[in-house]
Parts: sequence; C-alpha cells; structure tokens
Amino acid sequence: MVKYVVSPEEILETLEMLRSQKLDIRTITMGISLRDCTGTSAEEVGGKLYDKITGVASRLVQVGEDIEREYGIPIINKRISVTPLALVADSLSPREMVKVGSYLDRAAREVGVNFIGGFSALVHKGYTRGDLALINAIPETLAGTERVCASVNVGTTKAGINMDAVSLLGQIIKQTAELTAAEDGIGCAKLVVFCNAPEDNPFMAGAFHGVGEPEVTINIGISGPGVVLNVVKQHPEADLGTLSNLIKNTAFKITRMGELVGRVASQRLGVDFGIVDLSLAPTPAVGDSVAEILEAMGLERCGTHGTTAALALLNDAVKKGGAMASSYVGGLSGAFIPVSEDNGMIEAVEAGSLTLDKLEAMTSVCSVGLDMIALPGDTPAETIAAIIADEAAIGLINCKTTAVRIIPAPGKQEGDWIEFGGLLGRAPVMKVNRFASHDFVRRGGRIPAPIQALTN
Repeated sequence: MVKYVVSPEEILETLEMLRSQKLDIRTITMGISLRDCTGTSAEEVGGKLYDKITGVASRLVQVGEDIEREYGIPIINKRISVTPLALVADSLSPREMVKVGSYLDRAAREVGVNFIGGFSALVHKGYTRGDLALINAIPETLAGTERVCASVNVGTTKAGINMDAVSLLGQIIKQTAELTAAEDGIGCAKLVVFCNAPEDNPFMAGAFHGVGEPEVTINIGISGPGVVLNVVKQHPEADLGTLSNLIKNTAFKITRMGELVGRVASQRLGVDFGIVDLSLAPTPAVGDSVAEILEAMGLERCGTHGTTAALALLNDAVKKGGAMASSYVGGLSGAFIPVSEDNGMIEAVEAGSLTLDKLEAMTSVCSVGLDMIALPGDTPAETIAAIIADEAAIGLINCKTTAVRIIPAPGKQEGDWIEFGGLLGRAPVMKVNRFASHDFVRRGGRIPAPIQALTN
C-alpha cells in the first residue's frame, strides 16, 4: 500500500488557508447502494433501506468530527447519497414513493447527516412506471421531509433530451413551490434537474449513488473560493496566463487536502475511497464568493462583458490543478455560480449587471448550471420547462453536466426577496422573459442526440 505523504510546507500553507481564507471541506458524503433493498410495498422497501443506511452510516458523523478535531480542518456537512430510488422502488405508486421518502428522511435524521440525496430518476430516454411514480411524488416528498433531496436526469449527449420529462418537471417545480410557499418555496432548493448527471456527485441537492459505483464509498467535496480570491488579489499585475497557473497551483493544494481527508475517512470507516469533487462552492459569507474572484480579475461587476471568459479561465485552471493532485477527481469539479449562496452574485443582480440570460451564458463554461435562482411566483410551468430545456441543450451539445435549480417563489415578484438562511442564503427575485414558450414545450417528444454522440 502506497503511503500518502504531505510535506511540512504544505501543512503550514494549508493552515494559513484554513485560518484566514475560509478553506474547508464542504462535505464528506457516503455513497450507499440500495440495490438490495427492493420490495413490493413501501413498508418493505423503506424498512430495508432504513436498516441499511442506519447500519452502514452509523459512524459517519463521528468519524467526520474526529477528523475535524485531529487535523483542524473544518468539515461543514456530513451527507449521504443513495441509489436513485426509482430503480430500487420501481413497482411502487406515487403514494408509496412518498412513504419511502419519509423512511429516507428518518434514516438521515437517525445517523445525523444534514441531507440525503437520491430521491432520483434517470429518464433521459424515457420513463418506467417507477420513474413516473417518483417524479409525481417529488412535491409532497420535499414538502413533507427536512433532509431528502431529489434529482431527475432529463438528457444526455448520447440520448438527447426527453422533452416530455422537461414539460412535466416544469409542473412539478411549480407544485413543489406551492406546497412550501410558507418558506418561500424552499422545497425547490432541494430539487435539481440534470443533463449528463455524473454518477459520483457528492454535492446536494443533485447527489445520488450511481449504478456503477461500489457498495459503499466515501466522496469528498471541497471548497475554497476564499483561497483562490486571495491568490488573485495578491497578483493584480499578472497576465491571464500567469494568473491561470497561479489558480491551478492553488487548486492542486486544496485538492491534496481533500484527498487526505477522504482517504483517512475511508480507512477508518472501512469502505472504498471514491472521488474528490474540487468544485469552488461559495457561501453567503463575504470573501467566499466566486463572483468576487471574477471581479478581482478586473471586472467592475460580475455579469459585465468578459465575465464568461473570466469564468472559463477559472473553471479550467481549477480542473487542471485538481487533476494533477488526485487520480480520483470526479463529480462536478469546477466553479459553482449559485445566486442565493454567493454574496457577490447577489450584489451583481442588485446592481443590474447580472441577468438570467447572462447566467445562462456563463453556465456554458462553469461547473454546473442555473443554480439557486429565484423567479416570480407566477412564472408559468411552461416557461420553467423552457428554461430547463435551454440549460439541458447547453449540456447536450457541449458534452458537459448542466443543471437547473430554480425557485418560482409563491407570491413574489421581480425585485422581491426570498430568505432561506444558512448555506442556502437569500436571493432577489429575477426578471424572466415575458414572451411565451408554451407551444414549443407542448410539442413534447425527444430532442435527438447531437452528432457529437456518434463516437463509437
């Protein structure tokens, strides 16, 4: 067995990052296969998955806390991802799916994790009965549980985009918002619609344990916008090529820390080490913002001309540095641009620099997609579906993961605010194009796979 070695210099440098630059491990996520938890009733499936999760993950939180204390590295979240539930409970009805979701929530509460992902379906080429049952159960499940997160994959570069699923999810998102209206539609903050979803993603709300994964894995999601921001600010005269290299070197150091934590955790828990997801995941705290990094590069305000190019440089440098540091980089790995969770993004929206259209352009080069964006509560379901279709098309053509996590905030209009608190933050309600997309969305069918899919 090869010993993992970290030099004293790296330790000192990392300590400085932890002390003054908001570096942390955003999540340690245990992936658990539930493929052996099938059954013919909600009680049978729910009982099996509850017993397995609470058994396998019983020490997850304690091990995470021990590592935090021993290494002095903050681990913000301990989470679980499971096999997409539509695969496990394929014979159940929507009502039974809701019951199974409650078992997931109970299991998460029992082991002490803050979120459990995997109330999910993969429908990029079509539905099974179980897929439809799960999707129709999403609004009630997310409204009735605290820790369950849901996701649906509606497209892949190989298969195209399932527009029937996209249309249905526009309605599902509206229903979810309405059922959680008292909390500004917070249920929608726990629902992600993907194109090209990765199977090893530890980040919520879109995490699930893929069918090609081992029985149990430990995946690490790191953070570090504050560290990268500090490097950019320290080199105001550096040309862009030099700046890219500086960011790459920083990402290398951050990823090394993530791999160390992941390997220690997997060894102590006696399970496989999966991947390090080296995404720059911002928080609402000042100085922990991807938007501020872009502005430190020389943009007056995030969203102005040049923003997409700056984001492309940042995303590429982070990926290159991470790939050098670990042989097991996976998940999403890049720069997140969630509006409600990034103070700089919020300020850019307030200033009128950052619009929904500009955010869509930025998603063509960033880690994921339109994330934690508040829309007026009266936005039609067909418009929401069309936004999903646009984002999925970017992923489809560019062979990358894209996603949509948007909140049509009930009773809110452009310029109002939604308030979630914690890591989910707060966000201004953004303007939506007033022209309709209804007839396009209602055509349904499947947008065919692009020519890029013919790689065999």
